[in-house]
Amino acid sequence: MNICVFLSAADLDDRYTVPAREFAGLLGKAGHCLVWGGSDTGLMKVVADGVQEAGGRLVGVSVDFLAAKARAGADEMVFAKDLAERKALMLARSDAVVIMVGGTGTLDEATEILELKKHGKHTKPVVLLNAAGFYDGLKEQFWRMEAEGFLPLPLTDLVFFAEDGVSALAYLEESAGIR
Repeated sequence: MNICVFLSAADLDDRYTVPAREFAGLLGKAGHCLVWGGSDTGLMKVVADGVQEAGGRLVGVSVDFLAAKARAGADEMVFAKDLAERKALMLARSDAVVIMVGGTGTLDEATEILELKKHGKHTKPVVLLNAAGFYDGLKEQFWRMEAEGFLPLPLTDLVFFAEDGVSALAYLEESAGIR
């Protein structure tokens, strides 16, 4: 399975890198392919290293203006002209999506992926990996959106909230009929 992971390229502390490394190891060990932003820095590097070390494949989708930060050792590297094209390529090349911790770029990616799913533009499983409670506030906001009628379908049809990598991967594999 090709699993798209949206996440930060920032250097972060252990409360975020340890769960990311755990998930990456599980993904690679299970023989899955990581489709990610292609960066060889920060949390993106941690995940790419973990997947590759555990035997998984790496497909990077970078953008021209970040080419200097692209991972040299990826199995495949694609360059998009801008961030919008990058998101579209990552979604097109994946069977499932995981959203890990990140900043405004990751939040933009997450909301676009969910908006596309809400409108039936894709049916891929989406997991929000809530490492160290990072997305607790967003999770609460999503539940409020559902409760107050802002979502045309149940939140559970849009996204699965996982507290760890084991439950995230189990959900994805179950959704794909692998488990």
